[in-house]
Amino acid sequence: MTHPLRLPAFRLLFCARTSSALGDAVVPAALALAVLRATGSTGALALVLACAMVPRLLLLPLGGVVADRFDARRVAVVTDLVRCAAQLVVGVELLGAGPSLAHVAVASAIGGAASAFAIPTASPLVAGTVDADGRQRANALMSTTSNASRLAGPALAGLLIWAAGPGWAFVLDALSFAVSALLLSVIRVRHVPVPKRSILADLTYGWREVRARDWYWTSLVGHGVWNGAAAVLMTLGPAVAVDRLGGEAVWVLTLQGGAIGLLAGSLLAARVRPRRPVLVANLGLAMYAAPLLLLAVAAPAPAVIGAYCLALTALGFLNPVWETVVQGQFPPQVLARVSSYDWLLSLGAMPVGYAVAPVAAQAWGAAAPLTGAAVLVALACAGTAAVPGVRRLTWPATPAPQPATPVTAAG
Repeated sequence: MTHPLRLPAFRLLFCARTSSALGDAVVPAALALAVLRATGSTGALALVLACAMVPRLLLLPLGGVVADRFDARRVAVVTDLVRCAAQLVVGVELLGAGPSLAHVAVASAIGGAASAFAIPTASPLVAGTVDADGRQRANALMSTTSNASRLAGPALAGLLIWAAGPGWAFVLDALSFAVSALLLSVIRVRHVPVPKRSILADLTYGWREVRARDWYWTSLVGHGVWNGAAAVLMTLGPAVAVDRLGGEAVWVLTLQGGAIGLLAGSLLAARVRPRRPVLVANLGLAMYAAPLLLLAVAAPAPAVIGAYCLALTALGFLNPVWETVVQGQFPPQVLARVSSYDWLLSLGAMPVGYAVAPVAAQAWGAAAPLTGAAVLVALACAGTAAVPGVRRLTWPATPAPQPATPVTAAG
């Protein structure tokens, strides 16, 4: 089997995504500090974050339709250029003497809208450049570089902010998208034409493909609950760590342990191929209940850090395995749409967790929502083992999968 990095098209794709991933990893810390420096208001920061998140959620299904209907490579190039321009606007604003919050918010909204069209292209791009027998390793490589960027991003952001200010972090991100667009523009990607239908018919067809596979939609429910629980932990975890576990350093070490776990899980996914991939991966996600429960009872810091590292290792393992299974089980002409529904449910669950966690903690204390989230994530992820499709699903056969619903030109 040829290593994916020996394939010219995938090698360029890998370099493109590495560039944009590193730029993206720098932005969160830079954005928070920049907005707080400019306004001194956490409300202003929340507004800017919402401006990026809301368009992304609203447009994700449409992004899946566009990526399936048109060449995913072309869509990715256009969205990279749009995001390059948006980040450059933010960078120039922050480099000026008096940055405008309105300009930053609008640029963030445009970038968020572009990302809704960019996210569904990820899976078709890998499937279109790597044959089935090399996709697990290819997906693991993509996940590894993404997780390594998350690990290095905050340190690089801190260095840039200390040396030149947060505006240059956004200029770097803009440059990373420009490099990504340039590399993607010369790649040749296999594309299966989609019959011409209305947008509503395309959305409905993609949803039927999702519903036709019990292993897929039940796993999406589990993954959505996981993301909601992660939002609860990220909201309440810092306060528990600071007040009861030893201070800010404990929370920093917890996050770094999680980043190391993500990277380790991605590396593991390149070498381990369980016979029942979705079942094993979903059971691994259920381990996220452990750090939630340990935070709820204010367990010793080493136990919390270790549990969080293991839980994120399971996530790092799931991501490339899940992508490989999905790429093999769904026909290529519907891949972006089903991926967009996956992202929609996952991203949509996080604001729910962010909203519920502080309200519940104020009413009953932090232990209650943390424990509740632990129970929900354990039941939702481990509960998929009761689904026949999850238990029976093995690695895809070599022949291309067929649509679960007939492909017609009519809506």
